[in-house]
Amino acid sequence: MPDTAFADPDAGLTPAELAARHGLGFAGTRPTLGGYARQVWAYRHFIVAYSNAKVAASFSLTRLGRLWQVLTPLTNAAVYYLIFGVILATSRSVPNFIAYLCTGLFIFLFTQTVAQAGVQAITGNMGLIRALHFPRACLPVAIALIELQNIAASMLVLTAIVLLTGEPLTFEWLLIVPALLLQMTFNTGLAMFMARLGSKLTDLKQVVPFIMRTWMYASGVFYSSTLFAKHLPGWAAGIVEANPLLVYIELIRHAMLENVQLSSTLPHLWLLAVVWAAVVFVGGYVYFWRGEQEYGRG
Repeated sequence: MPDTAFADPDAGLTPAELAARHGLGFAGTRPTLGGYARQVWAYRHFIVAYSNAKVAASFSLTRLGRLWQVLTPLTNAAVYYLIFGVILATSRSVPNFIAYLCTGLFIFLFTQTVAQAGVQAITGNMGLIRALHFPRACLPVAIALIELQNIAASMLVLTAIVLLTGEPLTFEWLLIVPALLLQMTFNTGLAMFMARLGSKLTDLKQVVPFIMRTWMYASGVFYSSTLFAKHLPGWAAGIVEANPLLVYIELIRHAMLENVQLSSTLPHLWLLAVVWAAVVFVGGYVYFWRGEQEYGRG
């Protein structure tokens, strides 16, 4: 009579049946969209710690440290004010041009730095990718979180500039929070899109600065967005006015400044802001997820 007490329950099973019985799968298999999102969420503490470490490291070798989070946007604003406000006299057609310029510039830089850093999210972290197992989307998400910290510092400076130039503090300032959250959502999707694209096209980092410079001039950073309707055909003006960065800049300007001429109605701007955030985030997430098995190879 066989001794069933010590019988192997896995005896006679094929390797595929053994794997299924013990919940095993193929190494490197891409998870489902939902499963991938759960993996990224499980690594949220890693994302926060990584982003904080990168911010600290970026200023660790400078004498002024994190003060550069404030000085960098201020220096940029001063240069552009000299060119567009003084030399080209753009300020004549825009009330409170200093606050107008700084608002546009700070909000644009929030997205520009995410896009430029996102291109190297994979290629610039190959050592980390090959040494540790984690969902690679953590890297572009961390980049967006890093720039969220930087824009928080910039917004404190912008608040001071706006108030010192005579703008009143109103309840509409509360709209800054949802506008920035929508832009942050947009930026996160953009970072994931640029990360996968940058992993495929290593020369993309050389091209992105030119793309962002063109995007900046199409976003009404230095001049009133109403000029697009005056100097472009109707169809071209409509395309430019749907520009997501122009939309986010317009929403922040409307919240902080009085007497701002908007390129479109306020409900239309909010609708565009939500649509752009949803489309770019979902599209960037899916596009990045589809390449999860490629990162770190070669």
